[in-house]
This record gives sequence, C-alpha cells and structure tokens, in this order.
Amino acid sequence: MKLSEIRATLQEIGVSPVKTLGQNFLHDQNLARWIVSQAQITPEDYVIEIGPGLGALTRFILEKGARVLAIEKDARLANFLRARFADERLEVLNIDALKFDPRVLFAHRRVKLLGNLPYNISSALLLKFLDQPSPIYLWLLTLQKEMAMRLSAPPSTHDYGALTLRVQLYHRAKYLRTIPPSVFFPQPEVDSAAVRLVPRDPVELPERDNELLLKLVRVGFSQRRKQLRKLLREYATDWADVARRLNIDPKSRAEELSLLQWIALANFIAPLPRPDTPLTNEERFPVVDKNDRILRYATRAYVHGNNLRHRAVHILIFNHAGEVYLQQRSRWKDRHPLKWDSSASGHVTASETYDETARRELKEELALDVPLDEASGLGVHRS
Repeated sequence: MKLSEIRATLQEIGVSPVKTLGQNFLHDQNLARWIVSQAQITPEDYVIEIGPGLGALTRFILEKGARVLAIEKDARLANFLRARFADERLEVLNIDALKFDPRVLFAHRRVKLLGNLPYNISSALLLKFLDQPSPIYLWLLTLQKEMAMRLSAPPSTHDYGALTLRVQLYHRAKYLRTIPPSVFFPQPEVDSAAVRLVPRDPVELPERDNELLLKLVRVGFSQRRKQLRKLLREYATDWADVARRLNIDPKSRAEELSLLQWIALANFIAPLPRPDTPLTNEERFPVVDKNDRILRYATRAYVHGNNLRHRAVHILIFNHAGEVYLQQRSRWKDRHPLKWDSSASGHVTASETYDETARRELKEELALDVPLDEASGLGVHRS
C-alpha cells in the first residue's frame, strides 16, 4: 500500500497506530518486495509472519505460493487481513505472538519466519522463537537497528554481548541493510535494519555444556569493563593458567573472547566425558533376515558399517498433556549424530527379547520403570 492508502485504510477500520504495539506500517512497496526476496520463499515453505499489520509483506509472500500463518495481536487488523486476502493459503491468528506455541510448527517440513518485530518486545520474541529445538530454518526480521547490530556483532565491538553469543551459539546472523524511518507510517524515532538468521550445522561447533557456557557468558558480561579474571574467579581460580592454556590475554574482558574461545573456556572449566567408543563398537547383537529370523551374530561396528538388518526398540513417553519426550542423540553416535530421537531406544542383544530390551533401555536412559504398551512392529532395523 502507498502512504495515502495506509492513512485512508487505518481511518476506515478505526485504527490509530499505537506505539506500545509497535504499529509502524511499511509503505515502501519496493522495500517490502526486497525483504521477501531475501527469504527465498518457495511454494513448499510454510511462513510465519509476526505483526503483518496491513499486509505489506503478506501480499508478496502469498505471491511466492507459500502457505502463511499471520500472527496479529490487533483484532481490527486481523479482520482486515482476512477480508483483504481471500486466499486459502493464508491463516490469520489473532493472538499475542508471545503466547504462540512454536512447537506446533514441527508439523511442517519447511518453516520460515518473517516479521517486523515491535521494538519493545523484540528481545522476548527473538528468544521465544529461537529457542531450541526449533522447526524454523530461516528468520528474516526487521528490527531496531541497534538490536540487529547486536545479533550480528563480531567480538571486540561495542554491540557484541551476551545476547550475541546466545543467538550465535545456534545461528548465523547477517546484517542485510539499514532501513530509514521514512518508509514507515508513523515514522519511528530511530533507524531499523533487516537481519537474516539461519541455523548452524549442529556439528559445526565443539561439544559443550550449554548451561555452564551461558552462565559464564552472563557473568562475564555483567560488568563489561571488568576483566574476566575478576568476574570468573569463582569458576577459574588460577586464571593465569587458564589464559595460558587457552592462548588468551590474561587481562581479557568478555567482549574480547570469540564464541569458540567461550566454548573452550567452558570446556576447560568442566571437561566433558567422551564415551568409550571402542567398547561400544564391540558390542554384539543378532543379524536377522526380513522375517526377523536370526542369521548370525556380529559387532555393532560391523553391522552398522555394512548396513545389516538387526533388532532394535524405540520407546515413546507421553505426559498427561499428550506431549512426547524426545532425546537428542550424542555427537559421538556412528549414525545420525545430534538428531532428535525417540524417548529411549536401543539394540536387542542376543540374550534378550524386545520387551526385556525396552524395559532395560528405559531404566538405563531415563531411570524409569513403568508399564509399557506395544504400539506396533515396524519391521527389523537397518542402519
């Protein structure tokens, strides 16, 4: 919509832009088209749009053939969108985006998120929709320029901080362009910016204790001008030795450490145990035919290496709300490392039945001893 059309439409539907709701309506159609183009949307995509307003981006997203779920807090704007876009591929949800449950998005294979986030709740929205695990594999956001710079900041810069590291731990953030106030109605008081985030490869960064890592980051940035040796003395009493081993300046401040250095610091303070892979690979279990008849016995390494049929169990644990508990596989697994898996699982050994294996694995992995119901047989397992 052009600026004159936006003014007329808002008057017609009785909307007076509210600053606290971040209601700044984009009227530059070329910019709207450019923003959507940066998301590389295809008909296979399922797009979440936060704060669609009068549909400046919605129009161009629908033109790409994607399905769209538009989350709009203002009921008057939500009703306007439903009337303006009579398209079965558009669903308008009239709720506060902070109350939306992103887990429902796992039902879709290709999820992208676009939005012009209200300045006053942009941090809360970011942390909500970036929370792990996430079904979203691309975020294209219009944010206050200051926030966009914080997300994409490199070390040793003013904008680099705890939020930067929390976001970049799982995502790559790219600052795309600055957006002036003049393209919005009403005009905000500061510049905006477009930023794109994509998930990192799960094995790109070293294994670490994320809880400890983020705790160290929070403490390290709690007083930016103080040196880490003072702030982290509770976790590293001999800071000179830490600095020497990690090859960092003993007088470093939080903003001077890269993400990899922060991970190295966490792993130095609390080294992670590695599994005894050789012993695991020598574990023996039955090799079977397509009818589940035992042919012979072989080691795990041999069975997986030759993609032979073998027996396995997978257990799904549900709570009273119908939610299923999943585990993330270890990065040391020889098959599908760091992928999400069933609640508990394991191979059937030579001396066990399927039921015995299921009870054992549930006890070993989750310390549970509960009745189990057999759901179905899925055929014998192949790696």
